[in-house]
Amino acid sequence: MSNSDIVSGTLDLLILKTLSEGPLHGYGIAKRIRSASADVLRIGDNVLYPALHRLADRGELSGRWGTTDSGREARIYRLTRKGRTRLDRESARWRERSEAALRILGGDA
Repeated sequence: MSNSDIVSGTLDLLILKTLSEGPLHGYGIAKRIRSASADVLRIGDNVLYPALHRLADRGELSGRWGTTDSGREARIYRLTRKGRTRLDRESARWRERSEAALRILGGDA
């Protein structure tokens, strides 16, 4: 799935969910989303980093400079309490809407 197929709010939700499992740098976030989606969702830098900055500006993520497992300097992001609240709220909304869409499409929710 291309970057343009991922709606901004959905990308935010994917990032928040990924970081709910622990702090990561941008490349690690993209890699985990790709892996968790069985290689269906590929998040490019051109949409990932603006989303990370937006979420940090909203106070939903915090970031600090640190060293990756490979010894590289990178900004490490973690979920804040405000981000956890949004994740919980948006996850419930997303499930409700996707179940409704599946009912319309004839699938089992």
